[in-house]
Amino acid sequence: MYGLVDCNNFYASCERVFNPKLVGKPVIVLSNNDGCIIARSQEAKDIGIPMGAPLFKARDLIEKHNVKSFSANFQLYGDMSHRVMNILNSYAPQMEIYSIDEAFLSMDSANIIKDYSDYGVKIRQDILRSTGLPVSIGIAPTKSLAKICNHHAKKKTTSGVFYWNDVKDKNIFLKNLPVKEIWGVGYRTSYKLNELGIYNALQFRDCNEMWLRKNFSVTELRICTELKEIPCLELESNHESKKNIMSSRSFGRPVETLKELEEAVSVYITRGAEKLREQKSLASYVYVSIKTNKFREELPQYFNYIITPTNSPTAYNPDLIKTGLDGLKQIYRPGFKYKKATIMLLGLMPDAEAPLGLFFNNTDYHKKKELMNRFDSLNNQYGREVIKYASNGIKQEWRTKKELCSPRYTTNWEDLLVVR
Repeated sequence: MYGLVDCNNFYASCERVFNPKLVGKPVIVLSNNDGCIIARSQEAKDIGIPMGAPLFKARDLIEKHNVKSFSANFQLYGDMSHRVMNILNSYAPQMEIYSIDEAFLSMDSANIIKDYSDYGVKIRQDILRSTGLPVSIGIAPTKSLAKICNHHAKKKTTSGVFYWNDVKDKNIFLKNLPVKEIWGVGYRTSYKLNELGIYNALQFRDCNEMWLRKNFSVTELRICTELKEIPCLELESNHESKKNIMSSRSFGRPVETLKELEEAVSVYITRGAEKLREQKSLASYVYVSIKTNKFREELPQYFNYIITPTNSPTAYNPDLIKTGLDGLKQIYRPGFKYKKATIMLLGLMPDAEAPLGLFFNNTDYHKKKELMNRFDSLNNQYGREVIKYASNGIKQEWRTKKELCSPRYTTNWEDLLVVR
């Protein structure tokens, strides 16, 4: 049995945990620079606020229904997600973190379970008690069916848990499910299936496998097989190292000077290097790109990038920052209003397999590694950028606008709740 645990309206729910006055009221969360709506509470969905719409287009609805708006607080959301995943790991050691608010569990790797529905309710209550976040849980013999059950649990149950074997007539259940709502079936695939006379999950499950393989891909064949309660999609490991690491943000305002671009690139490289060390890797190249706002057609447009090799594979911040800034100076052109900068750390390899250069100094290598361990430890304990490099700047006026951002309740000492 597989379980899919999904946090309900995750970003909005995180805001409600520390501000209970928001419960029952419409809440939206905005993208970088407070530009677009990227998350909505159920109440916000019910009044017709569209997902992904620019904020100004929904202004009338927001004012009419007194919708509470928040800038995206990714540090808070990431920490709350980490807490939920730790709880899930105690119930099912074998799990796949599918996204920031979703995880698949292997119920077979848990303790002996007599009643799957009761076990799901127990998990849900533990998460709600420990974090304040509501979740929905779908349990089924395959991942595809677990996803379907999760959707049903969220929309049509009061317990928030739905178990596949509790379905009285599975054929009718699948017949009432449009094929476009099956996990893994995209818009184009569902449109093509409809053209061929397949409109619901029951028809999709019962179609000829040879015909399906001929007209579609192995992905659709696997989904079809999973609907027959035969597992084809195994849990994926979350421990595989990334092949490259990217950090990219739009600026809060147009940036023209090289100094501000250097600050931004330095900040992005610092964040990328933290992720690099988390997976115990070293980088061989630093990619840097800068671009103007393509939507401002009245302004001169410019885009350029450069890939610069490091002297040797490294995860040491000063080496990576110097490499990135050297590349930035080569592609920077004055006279443009820059909208965004992107960095990527490329050519990654495990730090245990780092090649030794002709002038490799083992003592210096270990000193740098220990310094970065202390650097990360302090920032993890006391909040990001509690210590930072001078190249990151002080005021950082180019940063993304977050005028409606809630406090970082769980990751910054200064933002801890005060009880009076």
